[in-house]
Amino acid sequence: MDQDYERRLLRQINHQNLSERRQAKSGCASSSPVSVKSGDRFIPTRAGSNWSVNFHCTNENCISPNQNHKAKEAGSDTGKDAVAYAALLRNELLGAGIEAVADPHADGRRHALPTEGTHSLFRYTIHTKRVPCDSGNEVSPYSLSPLSNKSHKLLRSPRKPARKISKIPFKVLDAPELQDDFYLNLVDWSAGNLLSVGLGACVYLWSACTSQVTRLCDLSVDGDSVTSVCWNDRGSLVAVGTHKGYVQIWDAAGGRKLTSLEGHSARVGALAWNGDQLSSGSRDRVILQRDVRTPPPAERRLQGHRQEVCGLKWSPDHQHLASGGNDNKLLVWNSSSLLPVQQYSDHLAAVKAIAWSPHQHGLLASGGGTADRCLRFWNTLTGQALQSTDTGSQVCNLAWSKHANELVSTHGYSQNQILVWKYPSLTQVAKLTGHSYRVLYLAVSPDGEAIVTGAGDETLRFWNVFSKTRCTKESKSVLNLFTRIR
Repeated sequence: MDQDYERRLLRQINHQNLSERRQAKSGCASSSPVSVKSGDRFIPTRAGSNWSVNFHCTNENCISPNQNHKAKEAGSDTGKDAVAYAALLRNELLGAGIEAVADPHADGRRHALPTEGTHSLFRYTIHTKRVPCDSGNEVSPYSLSPLSNKSHKLLRSPRKPARKISKIPFKVLDAPELQDDFYLNLVDWSAGNLLSVGLGACVYLWSACTSQVTRLCDLSVDGDSVTSVCWNDRGSLVAVGTHKGYVQIWDAAGGRKLTSLEGHSARVGALAWNGDQLSSGSRDRVILQRDVRTPPPAERRLQGHRQEVCGLKWSPDHQHLASGGNDNKLLVWNSSSLLPVQQYSDHLAAVKAIAWSPHQHGLLASGGGTADRCLRFWNTLTGQALQSTDTGSQVCNLAWSKHANELVSTHGYSQNQILVWKYPSLTQVAKLTGHSYRVLYLAVSPDGEAIVTGAGDETLRFWNVFSKTRCTKESKSVLNLFTRIR
């Protein structure tokens, strides 16, 4: 025998023996049979194959972690299509009778598909029970479709579109001299789609329809500056609070000042309209309520805060006024009493962010400053605290969506972010960033879809965060009186 050929043959045999030893040491069960040469016969050995394990690994519903993660990503249509396709196959092959596609983004504790009949393919039993036909939606016997009634109903089931919120503002405006002061309220959006902004000593109006900018007033002549702006419900009048404690009423269409109200001894940082009544909160710790149709001396003085009043909001039913102050207090006043009817002291910092829910009567949301950082919800009908969550940063503003049970919050120290929340689960729908300073100002568009945010970086940013479509899930409780109103 040739020595070179013998050397190559020995090297090949040694290599095969080495690989067999490695497989024996690893102990892994290979699905392919291992062959052993015995003379001139080929005898396959299956001792290393664990057929019981390999048999059960053929489960058709096994989803890899990577696929499961992809299916749970928000806005992923691939996961929904995969679930629908799997349900369709189970209907046609196993008679599962699935009529609706489960949400692949739901909680992992729920099954995307029913577990019944998972291993029915390998049970070697004949099912005598047939799936009953749905007489209401039965497919015509002359139909050429190979699908069953259940599969037709599954394909006709509505598919909920994925919620997508753009992380980029659709418009950015320069706002020079926009003050970086937590206690001021310098931005408001009217029902006539006009945005009022207080810049230094001037108030400017920006039209969202034409993008035209007009200057409404200039207080530098009197040596004063703007500390708050607020539109009335009709969007015809704008109230302007000043650093010297005045409250001016301006006609936006005519561009003229109607009146100037006195009564405060310090700056007016918060304003709130209630029909023809105007409430103003000041650094002098007093809230004044005045009717703009009557002579100036007619006023109601509400004294309950021990430090500056920085937040004011009237309830949607025009019966209660919520006020927040630098004394960490949240007070609720009714339309007739001079003393607060409710007082909440759970916040550990100034309460500027206040918002009444337009969907649930008596539901009030509030946010605390840097030392608190919490969103808190209150039932003002019973006076009890509902729930709270730590946002991780200073809460500057709050606003509810007009169409869905969601709200948006703007934040300052230290993340300068905008968060969209679902209520009552308090899950974050979106997180928007872009401002380099505290997001101190917030206003909602009249159609309820967009918001505008302002910060000390002297920019106004417009975001599309809310949808106009109302929530289709309604309360089925017999105690819900609103469902019986015609």
